[in-house]
Amino acid sequence: MGKQARMVIDSDFRMAEIDKRIYGSFVEHLGRAVYDGLYQPGNENSDEDGFRKDVIEMVKELQVPIIRYPGGNFVSSFDWEDSVGPREQRPRRLELAWQSVETNEIGLNEFSGWAKKAGAEVMMAVNLGTRGAAEACNLLEYCNHPSGTRYSDLRISHGIRNPHKIKVWCLGNEMDGPWQQGHKTMQEYGRLAEETGKMMKMIDPSIELTACGSSSCGMPTFPEWEAVTLDAAYDVVDYLSLHQYYGNEADDTADFLAKSDDMDAFIRAVIATCDYVRAKKRSKKTINLSFDEWNVWFHSKEKESEIRQNRPWQIAPPLLEDIYTFEDALLVGLMLITLMNHADRVKIACLAQLVNVIAPIMTERGGGAAWRQTIYYPFLHASRYGRGTVLWPVLESPVHDTSQHEGVTDIVSAVVLCKEKEELTVFAVNRNPDEDILLTADLRKMEGYRLKEHLVLESRDRKLCNGAGQELVVPKAVDRSALDGGIMTSMLHKASWNVIRLGKE
Repeated sequence: MGKQARMVIDSDFRMAEIDKRIYGSFVEHLGRAVYDGLYQPGNENSDEDGFRKDVIEMVKELQVPIIRYPGGNFVSSFDWEDSVGPREQRPRRLELAWQSVETNEIGLNEFSGWAKKAGAEVMMAVNLGTRGAAEACNLLEYCNHPSGTRYSDLRISHGIRNPHKIKVWCLGNEMDGPWQQGHKTMQEYGRLAEETGKMMKMIDPSIELTACGSSSCGMPTFPEWEAVTLDAAYDVVDYLSLHQYYGNEADDTADFLAKSDDMDAFIRAVIATCDYVRAKKRSKKTINLSFDEWNVWFHSKEKESEIRQNRPWQIAPPLLEDIYTFEDALLVGLMLITLMNHADRVKIACLAQLVNVIAPIMTERGGGAAWRQTIYYPFLHASRYGRGTVLWPVLESPVHDTSQHEGVTDIVSAVVLCKEKEELTVFAVNRNPDEDILLTADLRKMEGYRLKEHLVLESRDRKLCNGAGQELVVPKAVDRSALDGGIMTSMLHKASWNVIRLGKE
């Protein structure tokens, strides 16, 4: 009969309510993310402000609730004052992180206006590389204070009467990285984060603050960086950040799809470190996680290196423009499932990034309609159907070994119950690249639910990509699930993304 897996789904097995902000994204002043991505004045698809209407519609379709801005490595030498006021008075700057020229044509106020059009909140990062606490407080005052002070009145003079009311603030970016402008030791950063956070909350006690965790779990200072940072800043911050990207340089599909297990282990290690500091401090406060950079990233690295070394100081050069394959979409789906299954502690996450730069949405330089990459679709499904209460995934699955991982489960799944809509969604990836799996789910405790649809993303060619005018990898509805007497059987084809939706009539 072939391989089989078994699952029990029970509404009493509640883990946590999913914070919609785990379906956030990221826009950095990098490559063609802003210029040629969000902003193309004169394009037939652009609105009166020069913003791409087709991009806005795709972002709205994804229901992205929060967007981290303006970086990223970019923020570590960002003078926010350059990005506000009359455009004709804004300076052009050498942008050191990506060796580009930043025109500042789009700045804080323009981006905030764009985010409103896209239905998203802004998650603002402050420069703790080349600047410090005073400049971060000035920026907060500019953004959030109503009026009657130097920087709030400066905002009003720029035509923005109402405060932006930005809720979530990042205290720098990847400050553990030697590549970072203004790189800090863990002791230096912990003290700076503490003092900056303390001062910012004096100005606006309602804000939430994210401290920089390690740039990846492969950093030599991980997880000591987290422990030392939190030892200093525990009382003033609300979240600790995680960043992680994965690639398939070895062209090993089975091992590539196993890397979501590495993401799971990373999250567990950071939670353990946070809770160690909590115990050490005898604190009642829980630090939650902001996984504010995650994605597949490896296709474009050689081209990026060539542009930066041989053709630096361009305006909006084509950097980090990975064109994603079908198997990349599978790993993105697996990473989304991992985030859902840690909803008790991961409250914010940002797919890095949103447009053109390692992104689900692409535009062509000079015109043409925007188009959806393969990774767009698992993100769309998760954001659309993965809102509600995540249930504990009681799952028995066959396992397989890969070149670098042992005991890899064939099936990875998350189950989300939305009581408001009376919907139940099973997200499942068969990451066995060679064998179909029959999944049997016991739904007898979910009385009254009926099968609505089974959506899949699959391809015989795992290297298949989408492109302008030819989206070849798209989801489809299939007849591979059946529900009888509270027992649901679903055939999950090898290397496939599956969304099985149930609802009450």
